[in-house]
Amino acid sequence: MIIVADSSALIALATCSSLSVLVDLYDDVYVPISVYQEVSQLDKPQAVVLKEFLRERIIEVDQNQLVIAVGGLGTGELEAMALYQQLNAHKLLIDDRRARRVAEANGIDCIGALGILLLAKNKGSIAEIRPLINQLRDSTLHYSNAILNKVLQLAGET
Repeated sequence: MIIVADSSALIALATCSSLSVLVDLYDDVYVPISVYQEVSQLDKPQAVVLKEFLRERIIEVDQNQLVIAVGGLGTGELEAMALYQQLNAHKLLIDDRRARRVAEANGIDCIGALGILLLAKNKGSIAEIRPLINQLRDSTLHYSNAILNKVLQLAGET
């Protein structure tokens, strides 16, 4: 199974030291060049870790496949959607709410970083997600307490 990733969800998984679960859950993890360039900028959180993790997972997007055009979405989000379609991937890893709505409206099957953590727990790749959620809470990333508490509830860790 193939998963194509956008930057924000990758940064979240790197922040809670959980990039390895992507490899546990999916046969192949890919990103378009624009996502790689974005997350590997030295001013981005987890840039060094992500640069190493993604080094062999970069695929050039066929620009002729960019059939999705929506104002307000970034190049990385649009290219990730196009790469999903180009590779006939199984999932698009994306956290941005607006981009996710656009992706789903275009028939793209999405999952977010928190969904990956829940899936990993359900499949036995990780024993508990509370420590990971706490790392996200303590980071500069923006997840509401309500959504983080809901994930803990779904994981049976309330």
